[in-house]
Amino acid sequence: MSKKSPTIIYKGRTIGIVILTVAQMIIAVIHAFFGLLLLAYENFSFLPTNAAYDVYTFVFGLLALVFAVFIWQGKKEGWIGTVAVSLFVIVADSLTVLDLPSIPGIPKFPAITEIAYSFLVVFYLVQGGVRKKYLVPSKEKKLEKTK
Repeated sequence: MSKKSPTIIYKGRTIGIVILTVAQMIIAVIHAFFGLLLLAYENFSFLPTNAAYDVYTFVFGLLALVFAVFIWQGKKEGWIGTVAVSLFVIVADSLTVLDLPSIPGIPKFPAITEIAYSFLVVFYLVQGGVRKKYLVPSKEKKLEKTK
């Protein structure tokens, strides 16, 4: 007989989804803010960036914010978008760390942290229970679509 550990629930969501959503929103707001700041004030003498990185940072922040909201709402698009953006970050930042062509201006040190974080996000989201929650339609969702 296997005993399941008790699941902590907050507003109908597991603690993992709550933590993921909060973390994604914080990261998204930081990236969107600094991306916009870099676009507005390109002459930050202490930051070796360019317009491609500025746009990348801003768009990443917006996408992460939208997908975090969708994850909170339990939408499939949130799961798919978060995984896609995380995989893109892993690829782009890995290319930067390996000194291969990537988005110009991605700093190496934060790239290593972003790779690790993105791997954690993807690993969590592909777990059986989480993946099923977002990708397998529940009976309630099927009933709503038929109405």
